[in-house]
Amino acid sequence: MTTDCCALIETRSGFSVCLSIERPEIMAIGQKMEEICPEAYMNGYNWEAFLQHYLAKKAPHLLEGMGGDPEAGMYAAYYGPGPENRQKAQALLETIQTLVKQPEPIYQLLEQEGDQIPWD
Repeated sequence: MTTDCCALIETRSGFSVCLSIERPEIMAIGQKMEEICPEAYMNGYNWEAFLQHYLAKKAPHLLEGMGGDPEAGMYAAYYGPGPENRQKAQALLETIQTLVKQPEPIYQLLEQEGDQIPWD
């Protein structure tokens, strides 16, 4: 499943959820995040830091078995194979899609807890 900025990719080794942070709408969110919290230069590493913090508070079960692969222009989270991991990957995809469509919860979290996130 793919949207403009986010994709769920299935392979034999499992599932990956990829966020293209160089898309204009994601860059705009990242710029606003940095305005709120100057440490939040939103490359792939800091998207990983933010999502780890957000998920720990809102959906900790999605962190179980999740690996990450941040890059300068992309963030990817991955899970191993199996139906449970497919469900987690789908839920993560939907969580990210919701956040980028309606980013107000991102900004609120940064205002309240931005200094608690281990930025890159």
